[in-house]
Amino acid sequence: MENLQALKQRFGIIGNDTQLNRALEKAVRVAPTDISVLVTGESGVGKENIPKIIHSLSHRKHAKYIAVNCGAIPEGTIDSELFGHEKGAFTGATQDRKGYFEVADGGTIFLDEVGELPLTTQVRLLRVLENGEFIKVGSSKVLKTDVRIVAATNVNMQSAIEKEKFREDLYYRLSTVEIHLPALRERNDDIHLLFRKFTSDFAQKYRMPSIRLDETAVSILLNYRFPGNIRQLKNLAEQISVIEEERTISAIKLQQYLPNNNGNLPAVIGGKKENDFSTERDIMYKILFDMRNDINDLKKLTLDLMKNGNVEQVQEENHQLIEKIYRDQDTQKTNVEVMNIPQNTTAEKDYDFIETIEEDESLSLQDKEIEMIKKSLDKNSNKRKLAAKELGISERTLYRKIKQYDL
Repeated sequence: MENLQALKQRFGIIGNDTQLNRALEKAVRVAPTDISVLVTGESGVGKENIPKIIHSLSHRKHAKYIAVNCGAIPEGTIDSELFGHEKGAFTGATQDRKGYFEVADGGTIFLDEVGELPLTTQVRLLRVLENGEFIKVGSSKVLKTDVRIVAATNVNMQSAIEKEKFREDLYYRLSTVEIHLPALRERNDDIHLLFRKFTSDFAQKYRMPSIRLDETAVSILLNYRFPGNIRQLKNLAEQISVIEEERTISAIKLQQYLPNNNGNLPAVIGGKKENDFSTERDIMYKILFDMRNDINDLKKLTLDLMKNGNVEQVQEENHQLIEKIYRDQDTQKTNVEVMNIPQNTTAEKDYDFIETIEEDESLSLQDKEIEMIKKSLDKNSNKRKLAAKELGISERTLYRKIKQYDL
């Protein structure tokens, strides 16, 4: 069995975390077999290294290794990509095409973001796992393949199964052995080590002195959650290496490069729960809903009190609710207009006035989603991959949203 330290050097893996070492040991142990493996962990933790290790240490190492990003392939073409198609199977199919499972016969296929596969494709994949058989799109001929499958996902598979977005039988076929890679925030002792390695690499790449962090900056670095994990840490090291002239970085300077998402926002570690908010978009929706409820409470209170004729009490209660709404505005920059009610207005007129406000101030989540997508696309020069990453969704989901809203 290959020495663990030598394995890390061979594949450029940095760190001595116990969970990381355990994951690598499991990869080495299963490599000589043909067992299917499911690699789990958050986005950016380096899941792509595990299938490379498994393939290179297996008897298939001289055959093909193909990595497929299932989330980046449109739903309408993924079957053709994986299993191939016959000439004339669909518009544009001008010739026969071999799919990845046919090309990689005898080798290994890495299915990244396997949780994004459509249900129809999941059925086809299950058949390959069970007996090595598949059928090209537009064909009736059964073909055979001998392929080792390693899959990876950052999706909570149990939750996806409960929501009927992923087949339970396929999950158990894929996860004969499950290898979990820890998030960067769970590898506290490795964070600074990785940062120094990245800054050293970029110093050589850009031919400049390597940067270093002072003690307070190191403390800031270690306490940051890094939602983007190793990928985010590497980008951070590259930014600072290129932009900063001073080679010693202070805590104040470092904080300028860290997105301010460590405040009072909920942190989700491990599996997601139904009421957890794991993305900034979910949190924004929650705030909008809360503010809408506050406004509705204001309207109902106003109506009830005006019917009783106590105008002074109306104004006092309104004032308290308005203060609460503006406190919510400080959390999320959302403009909410609350109009004063004239004292000489009758209860009936006030009721009409409140109904009008309710219509005007109705919050449309769809409009907010469209606005967020447009802003992200503009910011990233219409590059869907970058926009999807910023929005926290897969590129395939973004592609579907663009089609849905005709953007």
